[in-house]
Amino acid sequence: MVVDSRLDPPGLEQLRVEYPQVPVELGEFQDATFSNARRLIVSPGVSLREKAISRANDLGVPITGDIDIFSRAVNAPLVAVTGSNGKSTVVSLVAEICQRAGISFGLGGNLEGENALPALSLLEEPERDVYILELSSFQLETTSELGAEVAAILNFSEDHMDRYADLDAYLHAKQRIFNGAHKIVVNRDCQYSKPPSSVASEILEFGMQEPEPGVFGIKEVAGEDWLAYGDRNLIRASSLKVVGRHNVANVLAAMAISKSLGVDLDVSANAVQKFAGLPHRCQWIAEVDGVNYYNDSKGTNVGATAAAIEGLGQKSAGKVVLIAGGVGKGADFSPLQPVVEQYVSAVILLGSAAVELARVLSDRAPVTFVSDMEEAVVKARFKAQSGDAVLLSPACASFDMFRNFSHRGQKFIDQVRRLQ
Repeated sequence: MVVDSRLDPPGLEQLRVEYPQVPVELGEFQDATFSNARRLIVSPGVSLREKAISRANDLGVPITGDIDIFSRAVNAPLVAVTGSNGKSTVVSLVAEICQRAGISFGLGGNLEGENALPALSLLEEPERDVYILELSSFQLETTSELGAEVAAILNFSEDHMDRYADLDAYLHAKQRIFNGAHKIVVNRDCQYSKPPSSVASEILEFGMQEPEPGVFGIKEVAGEDWLAYGDRNLIRASSLKVVGRHNVANVLAAMAISKSLGVDLDVSANAVQKFAGLPHRCQWIAEVDGVNYYNDSKGTNVGATAAAIEGLGQKSAGKVVLIAGGVGKGADFSPLQPVVEQYVSAVILLGSAAVELARVLSDRAPVTFVSDMEEAVVKARFKAQSGDAVLLSPACASFDMFRNFSHRGQKFIDQVRRLQ
């Protein structure tokens, strides 16, 4: 049986045509349906705290999800990456490195993009040498024994507080990625990146400090920052095409993961220098009248937006004009205060969290409210001066005004193009 709480969910007609023998139940979840099931396969979009699901779980009904099913179906090694920010960039970098190394790969999971597939859709493709999966905490909730060859929590900051009771619950979901992992990549700059002490796996570390032997890090050589592995200098940080310290950390993470897969360091270094970044992730769009416009629509939480502001603020000759707002997901916006105060000259706010954001940021930078993306870009152009950067990095989800973050980012791009 297929159950959906919506009365007219997308894909309903296709389901009925392709699987006419499968009963469909729509509307409010029914206790009897779930409690009498032999197994529940729960979509990541549905919380296990839903009353009918919780009751079924209490009665001992097994609960699983797409990633558990996938991991049991494939024989090739899995790379599993989660974190509050940077997941998509890191798995895409690992894929670039594998391609350069001649390793066939399947790329997908929670990742969006033309070359990415939902995990179960990868099973329809020819078998690969390795599978590289971006995993959300929602997917990991139903993942019991992943058994990844390499697993990583890149970083951890407040997000999805509309889904979880507290930060500990969010972290606990993320840490399920370590179940059965053979190797673990740890971010030395984030204590939450470390596995529980009970996990016995090989560990490789990266961080933004000068590296010790066997660790990836940053080393200063003749006044320049280099990405290094132990005492081996690999790449000038200035040679990377991606922007900001957070992206340097993403590159280090990808190289550490690739080394855990046995890829030669020179191959990794060559691949990451050619990586130009992903759409909607601090993506340069255009320069208009001396002002650079950047689309970071994928900045859907506070940590991502803070990193984007800092990265652009350090790079730009002038200040940052920030466009933010959307669905706040119960987040605490106060960590944005220091970077806004240091780097931002004006804040343009839209969406359902606009008032809440203004309450937190209005004493750090002038705030303007707008009703849509067209008005946001027009106001930003008016406030920006030559040498400044206009940054769309909402710190919020998109679904109050847009279909998804890609739709939001494209609307921003379209409006910027009209300025040219």
